[in-house]
Amino acid sequence: MMDVNLQNRRSFLTTSAAATVGMASLSSSESVFSDEAESTPAIPRGKAEHCVMIWLGGGACHIDTWDPKRMGDPKMKKAGSYYAAIDTAISGTQVCEHLPQCAKILDRFNILRTVHHDVIDEHAAAVNQVHTGRPTSGTIVYPSIGSIVSHVRGPVNNHAPGYVLIGYPNLTRGPGFLGAKAGYIYLTDTKSGPAGFTREHGIGESRQARRERLLAKVRGIYREKTSPGSAAREYDTTVAEALRLSGPQFAGVFRLDQEPASLRESYGGEFGQRCLLSRRLLQAGVRFIEISHNLNFVNGTGWDTHNDGQLKQHVLIQELDQALSSLVLDLERNKMLDKTLIVVATEFGRPAKFDAGGGRGHYSKAFSVVLAGGGLNNGKTIGVTDELGMKIESTPISLPDMHATIHNALGIDPHQELYAPGDRPVPITDQGRPVAELFT
Repeated sequence: MMDVNLQNRRSFLTTSAAATVGMASLSSSESVFSDEAESTPAIPRGKAEHCVMIWLGGGACHIDTWDPKRMGDPKMKKAGSYYAAIDTAISGTQVCEHLPQCAKILDRFNILRTVHHDVIDEHAAAVNQVHTGRPTSGTIVYPSIGSIVSHVRGPVNNHAPGYVLIGYPNLTRGPGFLGAKAGYIYLTDTKSGPAGFTREHGIGESRQARRERLLAKVRGIYREKTSPGSAAREYDTTVAEALRLSGPQFAGVFRLDQEPASLRESYGGEFGQRCLLSRRLLQAGVRFIEISHNLNFVNGTGWDTHNDGQLKQHVLIQELDQALSSLVLDLERNKMLDKTLIVVATEFGRPAKFDAGGGRGHYSKAFSVVLAGGGLNNGKTIGVTDELGMKIESTPISLPDMHATIHNALGIDPHQELYAPGDRPVPITDQGRPVAELFT
């Protein structure tokens, strides 16, 4: 009996060893484990150097802007678009009548009409998901796309930050587990630099240097007497960044009066001036800029057009049209458009049906994100929605896919891993794949 058991054990070990060797062989075999890689052609990496994200906070209605459908009527409770459609520079593609300037140069754009996610009624969660490409987690704070780009590629030079937010600070735009070094510098107007970056009157170079030496000594004493944790390190990083950018070279970027009056006027009002400032920030070496549109609700409700908000939605669309078209043409004149990816994004779209007050609710199952420049194969309209823009009929684009497209355009591997606390590897995108048509 013992001999039989011994023989059985030997047989089992031999079989197991053979199986292990076989699996190892299979693991190294591209023909077995690389079927998807072999069947899917490699997507070339893009060569864009900068990114400008224009954020339409509140949920811009896709069928009233970039994906027009049959005309609706809120008074008759007839679902459909609120505005008429016009032809564009892309054959067969129409946009809303209040986007005439963008329509003329739409061959520099791409429209992604089938972006989607599952968050509907919660603005904050949707904003976070669009910015991070992932659902909100209770265990980890994921970095925003601006912070990831800034972390991976950094500023173009030592005289500019990697990431600037023109708008109010918000956690969803932040660096998450990447820490303060991947954070943003923010401002809410175009006439002055970021708060705290401008020296007080009468503080020259030598006096500033003495102040910095004194501050460094005080911080050194603190570190010797305590065991500083992450908060202290984050503070040190923030102070170092502020000091690096507090000189006159970066402050000069905000002198919009150095631009021709005709150019400033072509951009339009406050939002347009933010876009003009963005071009100057790009020239100074900023890698990623997010511009919030309509910070002060010039139409009363912003892009969250419930009830009466629908009545003045065209004011927002017209303002976007003027500033966005001017930015594209200005970058083109300065030979920067191919190097700069422009992204026009929002947290979700809006349904074709009108609510009781004549406006629209929220809708995330299909909405539009627009790209321009960036060295892409421009002039394409990707994805098709049904007759009311409610259902995706072809080429669905997930948020991870959208993020992968942006990263790939900027020369970043969408599958590269970042490291959360505890050395936990986190891929830059949640299995996202770039939209191949834009690169091949």
